[in-house]
Amino acid sequence: MTEAFSAMMVEDVDGKPRAGFREITKKDLPDHDVLVEVSYSSLNYKDGLAVSGKGRIARRLPMVAGIDISGTVVESRSSAWAPGDRVVVNGWGLSETEWGGYTRFQRLKPEWLIRLPDAFTLKEAMAIGTAGYTAALCVNALEDWGVIQPGKGEVLVTGAAGGVGSTAVSLLSSKGYVVVASTGRAETHDYLRGLGATSFLDRAELAGEVRPLQKERWSGAVDSVGSTTLANVLAQTVYGGAVAACGLAGGNDLPGSVFPHILRSVTLIGVDSVHAPTAKRERAWRTLADHLDRQKLAAMTEVHPMKDLPELAKSIVAGAVRGRVVIEIA
Repeated sequence: MTEAFSAMMVEDVDGKPRAGFREITKKDLPDHDVLVEVSYSSLNYKDGLAVSGKGRIARRLPMVAGIDISGTVVESRSSAWAPGDRVVVNGWGLSETEWGGYTRFQRLKPEWLIRLPDAFTLKEAMAIGTAGYTAALCVNALEDWGVIQPGKGEVLVTGAAGGVGSTAVSLLSSKGYVVVASTGRAETHDYLRGLGATSFLDRAELAGEVRPLQKERWSGAVDSVGSTTLANVLAQTVYGGAVAACGLAGGNDLPGSVFPHILRSVTLIGVDSVHAPTAKRERAWRTLADHLDRQKLAAMTEVHPMKDLPELAKSIVAGAVRGRVVIEIA
């Protein structure tokens, strides 16, 4: 008898996507070359939208939700992977165009897999997840631009109490940068101070009217908010500085001006985590292995069973989740 297991499936119900738990078997999985037993996934804002029904994330239905996977290879038709290999998968359209991580088993394309660094357990890999991996991409991009310097100038992190922001604060602090955390929740200040933030900026100060050029303050920034927040951050960035933008929690518009770019040589670096090439992914995970404090990682993480997904999805969409949420699958 083929063993059935539970998956969080998004299906079409009266023309609308609706998520719920369904029993499936390995025969139901996509015909990709590597079968992975999933140990953990994570909860990201996009997952919250998909599971709560607040956003149309899946582009085809039915769809197994969950944009992150950590687990162990159990079968492989690819010479690149063998049973027993510990792997992590982020992005590549999981939960949008490809079945995702909220399931005990998943079949995946070999090129999607990254070998998990020995520094991390499978649980820690999902405490990092897409959010932490994206934060590492942002930090690497800022350092490649060559403007930010440890101990000199301030580096701003917006949405600092969220998953991307928490990891960015921790990474930047561990590398010696002076980190300013922007958040609208004063109750998270002690948490963020513990991750390495040196001072705080109320997010309301970045949500007001956008003046094209403002007082220069930030040598660099990691932004996961977008919209008015990003426009104001750009207007406050020092001459030659750069902002790595990776999210749109505040909106997908950018109501700013070209002035910061053509008068102060400020650079807006777009950071994509979904289709980033393998070399960038492997470098991001090396950055995390070398510089992410595992005690700080534990402080920003909570673990929940998969059955809690419906309520957790509502919470993250409402902005009530701090740090990282790991979903235990096995």
